Amino acid sequence: MNLALNRNVLVDTFGATEGAGLRVKQAALVVAGIALLTVMAQIKVPVPGSPVAMNLGTFAVLTIGAAYGPRLGLTTILAYMLVGALGFDVFQSSTAELRGIAYMTGSTGGYLVGYVLATVLLGMLARAGWDRSAPKMAGAMLLGNILIYVPGLIWLGTLYGWNEPILAWGLTPFLLGDAIKLALAALLLPLAWKAVGRARG
Repeated sequence: MNLALNRNVLVDTFGATEGAGLRVKQAALVVAGIALLTVMAQIKVPVPGSPVAMNLGTFAVLTIGAAYGPRLGLTTILAYMLVGALGFDVFQSSTAELRGIAYMTGSTGGYLVGYVLATVLLGMLARAGWDRSAPKMAGAMLLGNILIYVPGLIWLGTLYGWNEPILAWGLTPFLLGDAIKLALAALLLPLAWKAVGRARG
């Protein structure tokens, strides 16, 4: 895949673009991203026909990757992981008893690795302009979801054994919710770009 990574991402369209002002903006965006990831990880929406509720954490991860670009997106997701590693309750299923490194090396550990990979990928695809088109954004979200699931499922199999129903545990119950999130993000980012265009016009 030959990508020309020279397009602006959404966060490039406002605020400072160089110097100290840019650094302040980037720091504020990292803090805002951590807060968004934390809040969205706690939100669960019931999905009719699915045995599990839709969690908005992956939606936030992929959207931040696309809106921030690969570098700032990576900085944000790594900062979020660091906050979680320090024991703060920022992850989807972390509790007072299970948090920090113990949570991160448990059953969700592979998915957290996937979060990092998917954030960078979505940022790269946004730099290539995929976030301007609903079909391309849908494709980007699909690729991002694959990057989350692959290490997640590999880790589950390694942790619990491949004789267990790994796909039934870590994939199939979430497909319907992920399809809904994919559709939402595929619409959201291109609409945001249209709003930027109207504001500039």
